[in-house]
Amino acid sequence: MNPSFDNGDTIQPRSRRERFQPILKPLLLVFVVSLLAFTFAKLGSEINEGETHSFDMWMLQGAQALRLSHPWMAGLMRDLSGLGSEIVLTLITVATVGYLALISARATAMLVAASVISGTVLMNMLKLAFGRLRPDLAYAELSVPGLSFPSGHASMSAIVFLTIGALLASTHKRLAERIYILTAAMLLTLLVGLSRIALGVHWTTDVFGGWTLGAAWALAWLLLARHLSRRQ
Repeated sequence: MNPSFDNGDTIQPRSRRERFQPILKPLLLVFVVSLLAFTFAKLGSEINEGETHSFDMWMLQGAQALRLSHPWMAGLMRDLSGLGSEIVLTLITVATVGYLALISARATAMLVAASVISGTVLMNMLKLAFGRLRPDLAYAELSVPGLSFPSGHASMSAIVFLTIGALLASTHKRLAERIYILTAAMLLTLLVGLSRIALGVHWTTDVFGGWTLGAAWALAWLLLARHLSRRQ
C-alpha cells in the first residue's frame, strides 16, 4: 500500500526526469564550457599555424569595401564598438555590483566582480601569450594600440553582458522573459564583436576567439554561482 497523508492524498513517486533534473543543467553547462574552451584552443592553434590567414584577409578586405561603399557605416560601427569599451563595461559592472550589494545579494555581487576582474586578467595574459599583431592600418578605420588575439572588446562584452544577462534571467520565472533577457545579452555581445570586424581593427578570428573565451568564462562563473547557491 502506498503511504498517504491524513487527508487521503497519496504520495506520487518521482519520475526519472524529476530525479535527474537537478544534475542535468550543471552537466550541460560543463559540456558547453568544455566545448567552448576546446574551440578557443583549436582556433588559437590554427592561428599560430597561419591556417586562418586567407579567411581573415578576405573578411578584412570585405569589411573595408563595405565601409567605402557605405560611408555612414563607420560612425555606426564606432558607436556599437563603444558599447564594449573598457569604460562602458566598467560602469555597467560597477552599477550591477552596487545594485546587488544594495539588495543584500553580496555573494552574487562578489561573483560578478570576480568574474569580470579575473576575465580581464586572463584575456590580457592570453594576448601576451599569442602575441598576434593587429591588421595593417591601411585596412582599418582607425588606429588601435595593443595586441590582437583574442579581441578584448568581444571577450569582455561576452563576459559582462552574458553574466549579467544570466543573473537577471534567473530572477524571472516566465520562459518568455528569460529568453528575451538572454537574447538581448547575446545580441549586444554579437554587435560589439561585429563592429570590431567592420572597423578593421581586428581579424575576424580574433573576435571568434573573444566570443568563445568570454562565453566560456561567463558560463563557468554561472556554474560556480549555481553550486554555491545550492550549498547555501
